[in-house]
Amino acid sequence: MILAGVPIAAPSGLMATSDGDVAVHAVIDALLGAAALGDLGAHFPSSDDRWRGADSLDLLREAVRLASNAGVIAASADVTVVAEAVPISPHREAMRANLASALGIPVAAISVKATTTDGMGFIGRGEGIAAMAVVVAHASP
Repeated sequence: MILAGVPIAAPSGLMATSDGDVAVHAVIDALLGAAALGDLGAHFPSSDDRWRGADSLDLLREAVRLASNAGVIAASADVTVVAEAVPISPHREAMRANLASALGIPVAAISVKATTTDGMGFIGRGEGIAAMAVVVAHASP
């Protein structure tokens, strides 16, 4: 499994059109939302074969370009991965560095954390994971 561009040993991987990096996908959606540019699917639809196996960090870099063209620049990002058995802590700093690099902002402006559902629902049963993100953005100079 890949999270924030970091390969992580996990009990199972994720099925997706791209590399399935849900952490980066959440950041893309948050950034596009901050720029009022729609969502991930509007710009990188799973029905388009160009995105098969795509590196999600490359998609994030493109989202940064789109947002910048719309006059919006990310200032910080906060990501929460929701999973039962995926270790985040040992990979947190690499994840932060990858996101900071793709967003073009300092690592100090990136937060990555994890939580569980305490065994509830499809995430609690280990059938999937989720991620949520908030991007604080400002108008470009």
